Amino acid sequence: MKVTKKDLENVAVLSRLSIPEEQQDTYIEQMDAILTYMDNLAEVDTDDVKPTTYALPMSNVFREDEVKPSLDREAALSNAPLKDNGYFKVPKVLED
Repeated sequence: MKVTKKDLENVAVLSRLSIPEEQQDTYIEQMDAILTYMDNLAEVDTDDVKPTTYALPMSNVFREDEVKPSLDREAALSNAPLKDNGYFKVPKVLED
């Protein structure tokens, strides 16, 4: 596979990169080497390989629900810069 200057320019535009003229040949060679390596991977026989979602084995990470005492309202609001009627008061986020 041969990467052209036009290919490099297209990738640069899509990734919003500015590649200096003196470095373009280096990047073209590197992109060509990467894509040639990927072509080699296409030759590997993967017929008996099962698809995987995760590289590591996964197990259920959920814990059992336990009822525990929660933080007292006054303690929760004790360091709030603004509070109103037992609630946190924050600036309006949405405009009318």
